[in-house]
Amino acid sequence: MVKPDLMAQLERDLGSAFTFERELGGGGMSRVFLATERALGRSVVIKVLPPEALGDVSVERFRREVALTARLQHPNIVQVIGAGETTPVGAKPGLLYYTMPYVDGESLRARIERVGKLPMADAISIIRDVTRALAFAQAHGIVHRDLKPENILIAGEAATVTDFGIAKALERSEAEADDGSPRGRPMQGKPLTSVGVAVGTPAYMAPEQIAVDPSVDHRSDLYALGVVAYEILAGAHPFAGRRAVALLAAHATEKPRPIELQRPGIPPGLATLVMGLLEKRPEDRPQSAESVLRKLDTIGTHTSGTMAAAAAAAVPRPRQPEKRSTRPTAMLAVVVVVALAVVVAGYLVSR
Repeated sequence: MVKPDLMAQLERDLGSAFTFERELGGGGMSRVFLATERALGRSVVIKVLPPEALGDVSVERFRREVALTARLQHPNIVQVIGAGETTPVGAKPGLLYYTMPYVDGESLRARIERVGKLPMADAISIIRDVTRALAFAQAHGIVHRDLKPENILIAGEAATVTDFGIAKALERSEAEADDGSPRGRPMQGKPLTSVGVAVGTPAYMAPEQIAVDPSVDHRSDLYALGVVAYEILAGAHPFAGRRAVALLAAHATEKPRPIELQRPGIPPGLATLVMGLLEKRPEDRPQSAESVLRKLDTIGTHTSGTMAAAAAAAVPRPRQPEKRSTRPTAMLAVVVVVALAVVVAGYLVSR
């Protein structure tokens, strides 16, 4: 249920532009609301970032970073269509928010929890759609940094990726002041990526993100793609059953159990591709989403069926949109302070 004070604040500050309907389940660092945009009569999603998750974020830099991601227009990407800040209330700062079109479907997380291990054809279709989104974003210099099943939406037989660049926007806007200079922070004001803080979700973070490597690039998204692919094919996260700290250590130091042992009958080329995406060193993974697409085009499914058929055959469970899973694979997006020297050391040694 939406807290009355937050709803009142949103309706007071944004009520002239939006009619708020309800809060949606799932959102990681954000509170997610369904609303109707008054001017166009369309349904939109408004994601509100609470102050406790933001620290010293620069509002103007956040807007500029989000504006860059808003240029992404692709069938497999949910476009950001607006961003702003609510009015401060007394000593409380305003809340940052951004808006996107509403996708009438379900998240990949909900599909996994409802169906479990996805049929091969459906899994490959989703992997291909997500890879197309990554390829388009990479061609425009945008890295997602928080790819996970919660950020992949399924409507009909198509998968779309949401929240492109938001993690980067938060990281950049907290690291720098409005004039582009580093903010005064611990460790002589070094940027966020230099002081041992990483923005992301532990279950899907690449080793270089965990080590807060300042050179993190699009290959971290390919690692997360590998984790998602492993999960929907095997029916379980490669490091299932572990808490955040253990997940970070596993990503940095452990090799997942081969996917072909988890999913007998998987096409050999697909098994090789998934395990290649999960390589610890970025240079050992496929080097671009385009190369992943080319490999996917050579893989047969050896099965039949569509996502629609799988959804119809599945026995639905009662939906509880505001209930969040406590499993590691559905862990909230958090700001992770990396304090385990063994994790960072393990990654650096592997370099």
